[in-house]
Amino acid sequence: MSESPTPTPHPAPSSHRRKRSLSRRGAIGAAGAVAAGATLTPVVFAATDSGAATDSGADAASTGATPAGTEPETFPATRSAAATGADTTAFPASYVGVRWTGAATGAGISFGDGAVQRLTGGCATVDDGGTALVASGGATSYELTAPDGATDVRSLAIDCTHGPDRTFHVPSEPTRVRGVRYLSRPAWGADESKRYKDGKVNSPEVYYPLQTITVHHTDTPNADPDPAATVRGIYEYHAVTLDWGDIGYHFLIDEAGVVYEGRYSGDDGVPAFDADGKLVTAFHTAGYNSGNLGIALLGTLTDQPPTAAAKASLIRLIKVIARFKGLDPQARTTFVNPVNGVTKDVTTVSGHRDWLSTECPGQTMYDLLTEVRAAAAR
Repeated sequence: MSESPTPTPHPAPSSHRRKRSLSRRGAIGAAGAVAAGATLTPVVFAATDSGAATDSGADAASTGATPAGTEPETFPATRSAAATGADTTAFPASYVGVRWTGAATGAGISFGDGAVQRLTGGCATVDDGGTALVASGGATSYELTAPDGATDVRSLAIDCTHGPDRTFHVPSEPTRVRGVRYLSRPAWGADESKRYKDGKVNSPEVYYPLQTITVHHTDTPNADPDPAATVRGIYEYHAVTLDWGDIGYHFLIDEAGVVYEGRYSGDDGVPAFDADGKLVTAFHTAGYNSGNLGIALLGTLTDQPPTAAAKASLIRLIKVIARFKGLDPQARTTFVNPVNGVTKDVTTVSGHRDWLSTECPGQTMYDLLTEVRAAAAR
């Protein structure tokens, strides 16, 4: 799995203090009607314990105690289920995750109004077909149109906002990456049980020295009223629909500049890295994941630039990581995949499209990367 698929800190959004929680893994299923057609250490890098859930995904209700330094907080369960009947969902869907084998283009989706939205891969890429995460605005039904000759068409309706409550142990004090405040996994409602499949960790953590940093956009709606819910939706899509076993990015940044911890990296309190300063392999740049850190900005940055707050947080985060690991954000480097020896000549801080055929991180974001590199190198 590791090489397949692919200023003052801003306060956390109010949504992460709302009622929420997460449920166990949903099943992947076919849609009803488919028509053909320098070393980091926990002491220096992370100011407080990340408060990550245990590997069993235990919550306050099951343990009966709140660990020191945390406080209980509830989140709406992220529910996911295959559509039934004429693509009717079991609940109002925030997103629909789709995956198929065959031609990468030519798929579409309709939410009952007759308008067919063409599906593109957005940020996620797969080796043998196409995939998309589509905002569905609470739809209760949908219809998929598959590319000619497509097989193994699967879809999952995802609800990030209306599920039953689950309680998490959230750090009582802000967590920071060398001064850059971030929300740890429990602080945005990451259900650790979704990393498991058939009773085992689906994508066990492996670690390699950091070589490069890659910038993405999530290709989700801009002006997002509940970015923490969107992060939970992306987590569900990556971990369950695409079967990657976790969210694909190491960090995500919303339009308010809030930074979210992504891929699980252990319980040592260091986001993205282990206690020895090696990077956990994530799933953001297929074939080039090991030793490559992925940062995704929430939203679609094809015609619209990132907000000033998001860009500032991106620069700070890159600067912190680059300084601690001795990287020059403006340098050219030859990335060497430590798993299979595949190489790629890139800038130390690159865009997703520098590695693969994709529009990610969006044209406006890509055009800003020279500025971002220069600012992070100062």
